[in-house]
Amino acid sequence: MPTRLLLLADTHLPKRAKDLPAQVWEAVDEADVVLHAGDWVDVALLDELEERAARLVACWGNNDHGALRERLPEVARTEVEGIRIGVVHETGQTKGREERMAATYADLDVLVFGHSHIPWDTTAAGGLRLLNPGSPTDRRRQPHCTYMTAVADSGALDVTLHRLPPRVPATGRR
Repeated sequence: MPTRLLLLADTHLPKRAKDLPAQVWEAVDEADVVLHAGDWVDVALLDELEERAARLVACWGNNDHGALRERLPEVARTEVEGIRIGVVHETGQTKGREERMAATYADLDVLVFGHSHIPWDTTAAGGLRLLNPGSPTDRRRQPHCTYMTAVADSGALDVTLHRLPPRVPATGRR
């Protein structure tokens, strides 16, 4: 039976947004496994995802301290439908990323990462697939806030990038 995954990173709550977008919470409820590649900022989101997600696989990011680093590993690993998956926040500069990560994570099939807020889906020469879901709350220089979903089935992974609609700032007026 296929396994539904949700890939998140760089949520930066509550600094970049007060909460995750409703569309992302719906994806949490639909997912069998939620993967979060760090930069939570506040432990409250970790608590909520642990409570709400069917299963959470996550790591800490460079903006995560205290309880987040105490409760989360720097690199998280899991296996889903025969696919060996790692979750890490930072992978270094873009140039040479595939080669560096393929050498560092030779035991994985997929590496989910964050930090740049830039969606990324490539496969290294050795077969390691690198996925960055972007950020659902802070698009930085990207045209949209983003996240990814995936379906894992018998060793295959079908990934979809989702673009979120622009947030409308609250004005206090109607």
